[in-house]
This record gives sequence, structure tokens and C-alpha cells, in this order.
Amino acid sequence: MKRPYIVAIDGPAASGKSTLAEKLADFLGYLYFDTGVMYRAVTLAALRKFGVVDDEALVTKLAENIDIDVRPPSMQDGRRYDVLVNGEDVTWQIRCPEVDANVSQVSAYPGVRKAMTAQQRRIGQRGQVVMVGRDIGTVVLPEADLKIYLDASVEERARRRYLEMQQRGEKISYQSILSSMRRRDQIDSTREVAPLRPANDAVILNSDGITAEEVLERVKALLTDC
Repeated sequence: MKRPYIVAIDGPAASGKSTLAEKLADFLGYLYFDTGVMYRAVTLAALRKFGVVDDEALVTKLAENIDIDVRPPSMQDGRRYDVLVNGEDVTWQIRCPEVDANVSQVSAYPGVRKAMTAQQRRIGQRGQVVMVGRDIGTVVLPEADLKIYLDASVEERARRRYLEMQQRGEKISYQSILSSMRRRDQIDSTREVAPLRPANDAVILNSDGITAEEVLERVKALLTDC
């Protein structure tokens, strides 16, 4: 098997791309890096500081100066990594409904994307990395050896997120999640800067009706073609 130096995995929210990236990184012995946590961290910080995320200039300035770090997990509570904002562990706080509802708006700000993209590229270009996000194969690491775009229906993705939040004891309705996810898809796919779309040379996979392990096996079969 020929190992790709850099793997880029893109796709909409709850398509299974993070699970795939983590499993593939474990299989290859590579760094697993979910770039979405950086935008979530900026969103959480902006909500805490300003209460809203509507002022693009303020949020962009915050993104340019905030100290975000992603490290291996420090505790066994189901987390895949630690996310630190100015030294504070916010690993689970960045998954709250308020962040879910606002992260697409924050990630659409050109200045925020520029600030985050530079850091993502520095990490990715070290190689031996599986990087997951929405614009990795198109913008952050277009030179990636293997690009995968993992998709699923919005209903299936909302169901997965609903079950995930139920397991964490969070009270929110399926319809609320579905509505939020549809809005997020619209923002992500129509923004002017780095819209959500497959790279021209990406392999497109649909995860509806198949398990995470089956998705992983399909990707493993692609490794010999890299």
C-alpha cells in the first residue's frame, strides 16, 4: 500500500467526515486534525465577548489575535483532542447549540478564514496528516495526495447530530437541528469565500445507509491509487 503524504477530507456537517478522518488517521498512524474546531473556537469566543457575531470587523480582529491550540486528548471523556482558547479547555463548549447556530456565519468572514487558513496550512504541510473541514481540498491543501468529499442527506445528518446530543444529555428537538443544519448548508455552499464544494479531483462518497467502518473500508481501497 502506498501511503498518501497528505489526506484532505471535506463535506457538510454530520456527514461522518470527522469519524472517517479519525479512523483513517489511526489506521495510517497520522495526525488527525479537524479544522472546524478552530472556527467553532472563534465563534464561542465572539459570543462570549460580544453576545452576537454580526460585526465582521470585530470578529475578524478577534480571530487574528486569539490563541487557539489543538492537542492530543488529556482525559478519557469521549473527546478526540483538546481545544484550548487562550489556555482554557473549551473542547465540549464549542459543540453547544449556540455555536452550531452561528459558526457558519463566522466561518464565512474572509478575515477569519484567512487567519485560520494560514495556521491550517502550516500544520498540514508537515505531512503525515489527515485534515478534515469544508475547504481543505479546494483551498487549504489543494496539493493533498488524496482528497475525499463525504456527503449524506440532510435528514440523515440531522438524525446523527440529534442522537449525538441526546447521548450527551442535551435537550433539543430533531426539527430544530434539521432546520439549523439546512440553514448552515445554505450558508456554507453559497458564501463567496471558499464555498463548500468538492475539489475537481476529489473522490465523492455518500454515507447514507452505510456504517462508519464500511466508509473506512471504501477509503482504504483508494489508498493504492494515490
